[in-house]
Amino acid sequence: MATFAFLFPSSKAKLRIPTTVNYASIRYRLSEAPDGHTILLTSKDQTGRLEALLSDAELSFFRQMQEKDLRQVCFPRSEGMVWVRILQGVEEPALSLEDARLAGAELLPQLNTYKIDEVSIHNAGLSAEQLLAFTEGLALSSYQFIRHFSEPDKKAGSLHTIYLSGPEIQPEAVAELDNLVDAVCTARDLVNEPHGFLNAVQLADAVKTIGQASGFSVEILGKEKIETLKMGGLLAVNKASTVPPRFCVLEWQPASAKNAKPIVLIGKGVVYDTGGLSLKTPEGMEYMKCDMAGAASVIGALSAAARNQLPIHVVGLIPATDNAVNDAALSPGDVIRMYSGTTVEVVNTDAEGRLILADALHYAKKYEPELAIDLATLTGAAIRALGNQAICYMGTAPATTKKALEESGRCTYERLVELPLWREYGEELKSNIADLKNLGTGNAGMITAGKFLEHFTNYPWLHLDIAGPAYLRSANGYRTREGTGVGVRLLYHFLKNYASPEN
Repeated sequence: MATFAFLFPSSKAKLRIPTTVNYASIRYRLSEAPDGHTILLTSKDQTGRLEALLSDAELSFFRQMQEKDLRQVCFPRSEGMVWVRILQGVEEPALSLEDARLAGAELLPQLNTYKIDEVSIHNAGLSAEQLLAFTEGLALSSYQFIRHFSEPDKKAGSLHTIYLSGPEIQPEAVAELDNLVDAVCTARDLVNEPHGFLNAVQLADAVKTIGQASGFSVEILGKEKIETLKMGGLLAVNKASTVPPRFCVLEWQPASAKNAKPIVLIGKGVVYDTGGLSLKTPEGMEYMKCDMAGAASVIGALSAAARNQLPIHVVGLIPATDNAVNDAALSPGDVIRMYSGTTVEVVNTDAEGRLILADALHYAKKYEPELAIDLATLTGAAIRALGNQAICYMGTAPATTKKALEESGRCTYERLVELPLWREYGEELKSNIADLKNLGTGNAGMITAGKFLEHFTNYPWLHLDIAGPAYLRSANGYRTREGTGVGVRLLYHFLKNYASPEN
């Protein structure tokens, strides 16, 4: 069955091509009536609200298309194109919002076909939440990573600004969404940047720049300080690199913070992973620039929290290095002493992410956090278990905290599946020559990785293995190809609810 219909498609207006942008920003426009290129959003039981917005001929054609169960109709006008989109309601609120996001993403190719640079979205019968979700999907799907093309202007989509209008729309909500979309796209940029342009030092510099722009503070620990602290995991992974490691401390601490002790977010910052001497295959290395997606998520979450002035104290920790190969590289069978004092037998140098995270988890103890959450593209086992549709997670935080995070996952459609941390999984990490091994037998590898990390915590903690949804080979709705920025929207929603008076 067809989805779209066009009335008088030959009367397309001439439109200018805008300057290159990475994604469309969202703005508020005080207007009761649509103007220019417009998207009218309505629902099946609210189409009567279109009578004041469409001409008699347009309304008649729309009714005919309704009878054929079409969801979208387009009307060219002298002042611009008008799309009427009906969103189907579903009982499950989270699915309703996700359908709205996907509908926004579905419309983008048509806007680009007509070279439309600005579009107004007018509410003609949806909830404010659905309208914002549609806008979110449209804006996120417009993201492009084109800076390394010789002529990026020729690769750029046309849409660069989305205006929202209607009595149900609050300017504050529009600004909040724009800041969140910006944070997601910042995370995508970091993940998509090739290693040749984003090593550990450059990542730390990027954190400083983003912190200054967003309003959170940044402290960067260089190699000498890392050596003084004896962060053995981070130093061991960095041994073969020609670029020194960095340990980034990000902090958003508003005067109005609701939490007495901070929430600590920890992101794996392996800017490129060869696997070390436990070398990956060429196919396995092809996309390993994405192995710092956890760090990108933390940076994006801090940016969104600071820009939107969330009343919550948040600390971000990012251990940053690449995992390279040369004659100085960490070897399978080596024993290293971690920042915590724990000794670890390294049986596989491709299980490096947990080594640097372990040092960061121990560093987090100085904050006595109410909660710590780490995010990492940690295991292939997580991808094999859940594909790219969900995040594996586990941890020691209370059931109420887990429930709240899962609810945020449903609302943002960055869904989570909890896995057990039974003590039996820890048996696989016992070493004959050190306190721990860095790898289990291979079965349930995402869980044994979590058990390894658990050893370095003494506070409520959750581990999110984002290996599946962090990087896509092909676009999935508003989740663009390659870096998706997964985790930013999830964490922001969770932090916002955590800081609300009701909680």
